[in-house]
Amino acid sequence: MNWDDETASAHEERIVGAAAEGDDQAVEAALRPKDLGEFIGQEKVRQQLDLVLKAARQRGATADHVLLSGAPGLGKTTLSMIIAAEMNAPIRITSGPAIQHAGDLAAILSSLQEGEILFLDEIHRMSRPAEEMLYMAMEDFRVDVIVGKGPGATAIPLDLPPFTLVGATTRAGLLPPPLRDRFGFTAHMEFYEPHELERVVTRSAGLLDVEIDPAGAAEIAGRSRGTPRIANRLLRRVRDYAQVRADGVITREVAGAALGVYEVDSRGLDRLDRAVLEALLKLFGGGPVGLSTLAVAVGEERETVEEVAEPFLVREGLLARTPRGRVATPAAWTHLGLVPPQAAGPAGAGPGQQGLFGS
Repeated sequence: MNWDDETASAHEERIVGAAAEGDDQAVEAALRPKDLGEFIGQEKVRQQLDLVLKAARQRGATADHVLLSGAPGLGKTTLSMIIAAEMNAPIRITSGPAIQHAGDLAAILSSLQEGEILFLDEIHRMSRPAEEMLYMAMEDFRVDVIVGKGPGATAIPLDLPPFTLVGATTRAGLLPPPLRDRFGFTAHMEFYEPHELERVVTRSAGLLDVEIDPAGAAEIAGRSRGTPRIANRLLRRVRDYAQVRADGVITREVAGAALGVYEVDSRGLDRLDRAVLEALLKLFGGGPVGLSTLAVAVGEERETVEEVAEPFLVREGLLARTPRGRVATPAAWTHLGLVPPQAAGPAGAGPGQQGLFGS
């Protein structure tokens, strides 16, 4: 599905207008690719999904149910919207936490049109009764609505029009097998390589009408934690810096200076990441230390440290999880410019360090 020049031009005007008004949410939504041809990265997923959708269109049938898993910001919501566009179908968007009762799901399902796309974000957080209702809806396009209570309750079967469920989850392991097996196509979204993020940044800069050179795009991409959403967010902040403190052109130097202001370092670590590492190294000698203790030390909730900072630090090889607690790796000491205890010798070892790094 390709846009004509007039549609693309109008789209770019809307993006620039939203940017001028400072509406970051509108800009982020407008920067989303509109079809598979525009979608950057995830080559295997894109090719497989293209086959699924083309085959369904050729048969004149509704596409199979799709399950997308992966970390936040990798494009699951964007792909759901692309599926709707490619199938020329409307899309209904909801989330697992919003469906706490089977009746909530029945109300949504019964109002779907034939061929409509139902996007269910964080599907693993849906309630169990709603989940069990979804099994029949996905397989037989039918739900049983319970009328009444107790011994007099009656199940009334309700037929549904054929629809496509697109489920998204950041924790695929929490999905029960009966639900996972009902998806005709499953895909796992991988983190992006720097050269793919450079393409994302360059494309977004063009839509935002921001001048950027290849080195500037590479600098932003290298600090984006392998995630397009973060790349676009950092681009908007660097754009602000270039507009106010430079000549409006994003170069490597401008990007580096801007991201320094926003406390994003050369490896993409932000304030929280560095606070976790500094507490682990300076207060606890590199660990091991329990997650709750570490969270108290940085003044954050346990869940924030575990779900926001920790996955990236582990993936970067700066932190390790052990049965005894969290441990900093030698790379963490090097990144913060500190000397690991084993290199400092007996005189430089602090409390608790000899047990971790010593013999």
